[in-house]
Amino acid sequence: MTDPAAAYADIRDEISTVLVGNDELIERFTISLLTGGHVLVEGVPGVAKTTAANVFARSVGLDFTRIQMTPDILPADITGTHVYRESTGEFDLERGPVFSNLVVADEINRATPKTQSALLEAMEEGNVTIEGETLTLPQPFMVIATQNPIEMEGTFELPEAQRDRFQFKLTVEIPERTDERTIIDRFDENATLGPDDISQVLSTDDILALRETVRTVHVADPVKEYLLDVVEAIRASTYVEAGASPRASLAFLHAGKARAAIHGRDYVIPADITELVEPILSHRLVLSTDASLSDLATEDVLTEALEEVPPPSQLDAEALSATSNS
Repeated sequence: MTDPAAAYADIRDEISTVLVGNDELIERFTISLLTGGHVLVEGVPGVAKTTAANVFARSVGLDFTRIQMTPDILPADITGTHVYRESTGEFDLERGPVFSNLVVADEINRATPKTQSALLEAMEEGNVTIEGETLTLPQPFMVIATQNPIEMEGTFELPEAQRDRFQFKLTVEIPERTDERTIIDRFDENATLGPDDISQVLSTDDILALRETVRTVHVADPVKEYLLDVVEAIRASTYVEAGASPRASLAFLHAGKARAAIHGRDYVIPADITELVEPILSHRLVLSTDASLSDLATEDVLTEALEEVPPPSQLDAEALSATSNS
């Protein structure tokens, strides 16, 4: 399959048989999968963060592993180590759970910084180094990390370098009453409903082919300038002490292409950039004292800065979709 829009429709329809009211979450998961990104998911316990990752993995045919992060977990528990085999008198490599297509690091902020950093090389390079030996992870490879925003005792905040490796930070809210009623009705009819009920709609080859299709999506020069204007405006905000790096600008470029593709376009429009501002930037900013004194949250700062950057609305579809060779 090489049609991202059709693939996304299949993923969404299949997952909707188990999950209710998480369309935006699944859209962002799909974008990250098609661009080689990673996702940080925040939400209170019981809103199906881990379940969403599990059903997504099953729908797209990815090997899935879950690592329950705790303060006593060690880097070797994630990456693996060499184990002595008494029967052979030799050391064999025991690969850790990171050697999977989709790794869920549950409650990542409960692990120590040393253990958190064990994921850095894997997320950035697609490799891990075990006792001096560099090993390649399976492709596609994706990390979905979760954290609970209300129980901070005994946790370790992710350092900026770690947060910057995540393409998106997504927040899962308590569902609306109508959605929660649907959840109740579904589980009343089938108490065992879960990831095992999800069918695979894509293969690994499909995912790799879809990634190639996404790379061909065109980004017109005015849209690139708009992207840079947005990032620069937020960096220049008096409420921001440290703005986003060029990695964030590249996240806009790649994720904008994927969003356009799954919505049936071969070109990026300004709305693709605007819709991704919060998930791409909310975890990358360090707010200033002025923001704290003004009682402003990160979302407020982003909204205010975005209002100062008008999108290039005068562009028509023909101009946006024109190839660089035209």
